[in-house]
Amino acid sequence: MKTPTLKLSGFKPTTGKPGKPGLTANQIKVLLITIGILISATVLLYTQYLVSQLRAKEESVVKFYANVIQHYAEKGMDDNEKDDKVDYTYYLEGITPTINFPVVLASADDEPSKPYLQSSLNVLDSAVAVQMTEEQQRQMLKRTITEMGEVYKPLEIKLGQMVIQKVYYANSNLVRNLMLFPYIEILVVAGFIFLGYIAFNYVRTAEQSNVWVGLAKEAAHQLGTPLSSLLAWLEITKMDAENPEQVREIVAQMEQDVDRLSKISQRFSKIGSLPEMKEENISAIIANVIIYFEHRLPHLGKRVKIKKSIQDNITLRINAELFEWVIENLVKNAAEAMESGGGIIDILLEQRGAKTVILVCDNGKGMTPKIRREVFKPGFSTKKRGWGLGLSLCKRIIEDYHGGKIGIKDTAPGKGTVFAIELPNLKKDTKDRPSAVKNLPQNLPV
Repeated sequence: MKTPTLKLSGFKPTTGKPGKPGLTANQIKVLLITIGILISATVLLYTQYLVSQLRAKEESVVKFYANVIQHYAEKGMDDNEKDDKVDYTYYLEGITPTINFPVVLASADDEPSKPYLQSSLNVLDSAVAVQMTEEQQRQMLKRTITEMGEVYKPLEIKLGQMVIQKVYYANSNLVRNLMLFPYIEILVVAGFIFLGYIAFNYVRTAEQSNVWVGLAKEAAHQLGTPLSSLLAWLEITKMDAENPEQVREIVAQMEQDVDRLSKISQRFSKIGSLPEMKEENISAIIANVIIYFEHRLPHLGKRVKIKKSIQDNITLRINAELFEWVIENLVKNAAEAMESGGGIIDILLEQRGAKTVILVCDNGKGMTPKIRREVFKPGFSTKKRGWGLGLSLCKRIIEDYHGGKIGIKDTAPGKGTVFAIELPNLKKDTKDRPSAVKNLPQNLPV
């Protein structure tokens, strides 16, 4: 199989500043309340605008209605003025269908004008009115007039200075409903915000609980390798207790495991805080990780061979402890992907242009497209005892803290997996260096 290319065009760059913290609970509360207020204010203002437009239109219609009545009242029509009567009837019949709100004609002393059914619009239902006595109709219109007068001042129809009739009117059903709509909308928005806040608190509490459990499991997972190694070295020491040279070599290896435990403690102490970034030789860091696992994987029951092609003396601005953590996680995952207990891990490092690329390849069980999409999400794991924090932490360390990219370059069930990391070079090291990949064997697993 051909060597995997280092083209990472499929990766999506990370936006935002490295290590930028997320929103706090209080900030999210304020954000939800602000959004709710903005939505409510917008709906309220726009609805008030619509209501004012409709009310102005209705007021102009009722004023025209009153003006027609006053005009013909001032002319003092008699039985011989047939043309005027026709015009009067024509105007009223033309105006009446356009009035879709309650209107009542009343006398100067606020008594409903007779006949009650003809002197009122959109108040008395004709089917109901025929079943009511005249007094019942009067009482109903009287109550309606009182209610209308509390909302709008009646329009007066005068002869000279004398008021002969009054026109009472009220808002249409459309206007009344629109006036109520903003308050209903505010209640609905408030309800959604309240439910959203409760759901957010529930999810946040569940995530915090899962994170604590996950961190505990990840800590146990991280401590497992050096502790298992120490136990193995102790057993070997017992068997070779009479061989001073062998004991000294074992003690040196045990010191590395103790140093590894100290590093793990430092890594977990950095969680939740911005790490200190320094210029470090990542070639040496990766080489040390490889050496560490070469001595310990056999003691963990893994017949895994690690091949490497590392370009020398590549210096980047990183946090050494966290970067080492990422490489260890990828190597561990590669080793655990060997279902038969044996296989090959290839680790490649080279600097190209303004980027440094790291590939961790294995010939393990590989991934399905579904697992590939989910593998970097917190909580996702294909292991029975896994908690799904290892690769999600790797992604956070590389992308949020180091401003790089991490992803799966290639994978398929039964054909292994290639993890790729891309990191920005120091400005002084942007020139191409000789490729360390070109001399690799052509049968790398993907």
